[in-house]
Amino acid sequence: MRLLVLTSALLLGICQLAGAQSYQADLIPKNLLPYASAVVRTDETIVTIKDNDNVTYHFKHAITVLNKNGEDDAEIYLWHNKNRSIRAVKGVIYDEFGKPVSKFSESDFKDNNAYDGFSLFLDERIKVYTPPATAYPYTVEYEYDIHTNQTLNISPWFPTSKNGVAVEHSSYNLLCKPGTTIRYKETDYPGKVETGTDEKGMQTYNWKINNVPARRSEPYSPNKNTYITSVRIAVKNFVYEGVNGSYTDWNDLGKWIYDKLLVNRRGLPPETIQQMKNLTANVTDPMEKARIIYKYMQRKTRYVSIQIGIGGYQPFPASEVDQLSYGDCKGLVNYTQALLKAVNIDSYYCVVKSGSEKASLKSDFASMDQADHIILCLPFKSDTTWLECTNKSIPFGFLGDFTDDRWVLACTPEGGKLLHTPKYTAQQNKEEIKANLTLAPTGELAGNITSVYEGTQYDNEDYILSDAYTEQVKRMQKQYPISNLTVEDLKFRADKSIKPVLTETLKFNAPEYAAATDGQLQFMVNAVNRIEDVPREVRNRHNPVYINRGYTDEDVITYTLPEGYHVDRTLLDVNLHKNFGSYVANVTVKDNKLIYTRKMQIIDGTYAKEDYNDLVEFYQAAADADDYRMTIVKNK
Repeated sequence: MRLLVLTSALLLGICQLAGAQSYQADLIPKNLLPYASAVVRTDETIVTIKDNDNVTYHFKHAITVLNKNGEDDAEIYLWHNKNRSIRAVKGVIYDEFGKPVSKFSESDFKDNNAYDGFSLFLDERIKVYTPPATAYPYTVEYEYDIHTNQTLNISPWFPTSKNGVAVEHSSYNLLCKPGTTIRYKETDYPGKVETGTDEKGMQTYNWKINNVPARRSEPYSPNKNTYITSVRIAVKNFVYEGVNGSYTDWNDLGKWIYDKLLVNRRGLPPETIQQMKNLTANVTDPMEKARIIYKYMQRKTRYVSIQIGIGGYQPFPASEVDQLSYGDCKGLVNYTQALLKAVNIDSYYCVVKSGSEKASLKSDFASMDQADHIILCLPFKSDTTWLECTNKSIPFGFLGDFTDDRWVLACTPEGGKLLHTPKYTAQQNKEEIKANLTLAPTGELAGNITSVYEGTQYDNEDYILSDAYTEQVKRMQKQYPISNLTVEDLKFRADKSIKPVLTETLKFNAPEYAAATDGQLQFMVNAVNRIEDVPREVRNRHNPVYINRGYTDEDVITYTLPEGYHVDRTLLDVNLHKNFGSYVANVTVKDNKLIYTRKMQIIDGTYAKEDYNDLVEFYQAAADADDYRMTIVKNK
């Protein structure tokens, strides 16, 4: 009897926590179920800006997991640090009938250091809760509060950011004291923001969406942030880590960064300044001076991520980096600026969104949360030069695919200005392979392959230079589609100019490359560079086709065939031409020489969604051509 009373009390407590909303799975609108592995039943965010150093967030979220693919979407991650505290965490788990079966609180979360694998100092922690496995479907509902003392970064709203997740209801409510100047940037918001004043006199801004079906993953789609529903917020007058500021555009924000975060942090010891002058004493060309100093910085320092306090935005003083010989991207850029200034070379500290997927700062909306990395710009009159200061081996003036072709913020004494980093074209991102191979009657293949990489294709291969020889050999055995490949000799040569070139020379043999049966030899003609992945078909596509980065591959293989053999099939001759690229491959035979040529070029850009089927067919036809098998027959 006592157990029954306790159980009833527990269920009553859960029901009180659950409130009146019903989470029966069969109440989900049927139009939300296609392609969905989970459905957000409700997602409510209330942001209250009480003052520039006093902001509270209230989050309430409920998600129904329909199958195993949706389990990750129900995991809960709560980030916090000394300036961002978590409060009042509570949650309930419901079965498919909407009945509460258990509850959880903050004590059920694991509190971990948010270690990213490379940061020396990191001020972030993360609380994690993984709902226990249960029968599908089930619903996880939770709510919590966050308090923070800064208004430089206001949490944005991304209600439909995940593929495979439908949204029944989501809302974002912003409240602030009268007179607070708010800017906001909407992307693909179907309605109109509702503004007003609440009963306490607070300014209000309300956004909401309802019944948004799940979005499929579609290959070759643009960056999600360019088309999913979102709202970003920026406050004109803000406080961050006790530092006041004000901005309405990129000029103002760049000025604040320069004045508050960078000024008086580039001092160097007199002996270091003199060393820079001595290094460049016999050089008159500013570009060459910069190259010498950049190489000095690369040899002396190493990259270590530092993310603590205002250090998340402010670099360590150049004198400390000079003493310690390490720093994060901010510290190394600031240090390199100081070294260059010692020989009267000016440069810009530039804020950028990094990553292989190109992402630019929004030209019409300034905010601090759009970037995550710092690079350096040298505004030479005849040739603006860009430097990546965290990579010890990257060539002077070469950015690679980490920060290429995007808008960045240069922070100057006069203010911020948007600049565009270099674009590496399809013609510049080039791989050229030339091979001279000999095929023996036994099927053994032997010979030499010379591969030349330029542009971002150089960037893809550059890391191999620092590997041990044994690792380089393993890489070759995986890189080339040649079974039983034995490396006899392997060399690399890197031309680390602003337009770098990497040359790889390989000598090898491979027993039984060709299948030898009944006086015939069968073998794959393309022994160096085959398409491995063909995009999958997608019906009723929604997104345009987006190719992030173009490239050009040109391959020529010359085979010396064994004496006394002749070709016994139609020779390969494929020509594919589309607006997004081209593929040409053919085989010619003269005497005992078989010459295989292949050129594939993909042009980056945005194309109509109707072009996707052409893209799939293009890659499939090219892959089929790459798999072309030659048969040669011994003469009778």
